[in-house]
Amino acid sequence: METENRAQVTRAATIVMAAILVSRILGFLRERAVAEVFGRTAATDAFFAAFALPDLMYQLLVGGALSSAFIPVFTQYLAKDEENEAWHVASIFLNATFLILLGLMILGVIFAPVLAPLVGVGFTGEHKDLLILLMRVTFPAVFFTALAGLCMGVLHSYKSFLRPAVGPIIYNLSQIVGAYLLGPIIGIMAMAVGTVAGAAGNFAVQFPEVWRRGARHYRRALDFKHPGIRRMLQLMLPAILGLSIAQVNVIVSQNLASTLEEGSIVALRLANRLINFPLGIFAMGISTAVFPTLATLAAKGERQEFIRTLGFGLRIVSFITIPSAVGMAALRVPIVRLLFESGEFTALDTAATAFVLLFFVPGLFAQAALQVTTRGFYSLQDTKTPVKIGFWTVVINLLLSLAFLRWTELGAGGLALAYSLSSIFNVILALAILGKRLPALLNLELLATVGKSSAASVLMGICVAWTFSALEAGLAIQGKLGEAVQTLGAITIGVLVYLILAAVLRMDEVRFVWGLIKGKLKRRRGAKEEG
Repeated sequence: METENRAQVTRAATIVMAAILVSRILGFLRERAVAEVFGRTAATDAFFAAFALPDLMYQLLVGGALSSAFIPVFTQYLAKDEENEAWHVASIFLNATFLILLGLMILGVIFAPVLAPLVGVGFTGEHKDLLILLMRVTFPAVFFTALAGLCMGVLHSYKSFLRPAVGPIIYNLSQIVGAYLLGPIIGIMAMAVGTVAGAAGNFAVQFPEVWRRGARHYRRALDFKHPGIRRMLQLMLPAILGLSIAQVNVIVSQNLASTLEEGSIVALRLANRLINFPLGIFAMGISTAVFPTLATLAAKGERQEFIRTLGFGLRIVSFITIPSAVGMAALRVPIVRLLFESGEFTALDTAATAFVLLFFVPGLFAQAALQVTTRGFYSLQDTKTPVKIGFWTVVINLLLSLAFLRWTELGAGGLALAYSLSSIFNVILALAILGKRLPALLNLELLATVGKSSAASVLMGICVAWTFSALEAGLAIQGKLGEAVQTLGAITIGVLVYLILAAVLRMDEVRFVWGLIKGKLKRRRGAKEEG
């Protein structure tokens, strides 16, 4: 049974991580476009701050309502061959969401001057005026993006994945094109225009397929007493609370960064995006893959297998994210320089972003482990505990941020360090509570994985730093090609050294990684044979 569960997690994780990888690469190209065209300036700070509230609205309405409520209930009706009833519930939900989004968009545009201090308390004068203008222009983006998210939920329920996959590509490409084509003409406003156009394109590419499937079933109804709607609300509220706490943490750091030197928000955002690369691909992919298995085991009451599967998820996350953190710390300057230093983004901007990145690194493993522990709580049908822990995490993050800003010279680095320390507090508390409920979870096997991964990562970090220095001194290649060879060469050596050390230490997690690689190669070979 344990082998079967691991095989299921391996297959699912391979698929999910591949999809997320494409998304992250496009996201990096977008961030690079912003950095190259506009640099680390007050105007760029204003754009990132302006999009904070619309992004919060999207995360709550789509990330919370869609993933935790709409898809499970809608799919349940479809599974029972009750398509008419499924669309009755979907119609009510879609109609209500449409009206809520429309109202929030209008209110956001009208009251942007009142909302501006919530995301940029340090902005004054013309910078504050720019922030308000950008907020008014970008608010409609969340309207279209949220509708696109709902379309995605419907199509996924029908096992239709092509259009939902194309939508985000259009969104990212629109922002990239906006930066490069309109940026030199209308400045940072090009990003706002590209964002709205991309959000509308994301929705437009999915809606025809949704309409084709649901036109004959759609109803103009708002029946909030329907059992399906009540069930959605029960599932939705805890998820929205949990997501709001996580987003508040980000907004707190960004808001405080607006009181620092020009470009601090940009440095904070780019460093956070780099941390989110391994976090998003590996931790999110693994936790997403392990969630269905955990939920099934919990429902069947198979306690010991549940503990083994949850522990396996934590061990895999440790095995991957600990070396990622060490490698990112060792190569922070080369990585930032390779990805972002171009055009208006100078060497000084690289140094500032790399400095912030260093203080995000300690929290990488904690943030990754939280992806798994949160799924553990949800599988046990406990949505309240993560919210309670998250509340205290926000308080600690705020207090530490204020303390570092007041008594140190770390600047934006202090905000990153506060975020990392509060994340560590979060995961320690989550593991302590889970450990009491599941006494066998925090066992020697998990501690051994963390210890071996840490030891191998330290040696790997030394090799990575030495390799980069040797390549930098020995290669005559200049420009971006030289930077790519040096950085990617060091990363390649680091991966090989870590895997060799892990094999020498007889770490069981090596087989999981090899399973991911074999699964991907088999799919590629199968696709070629079919072609």
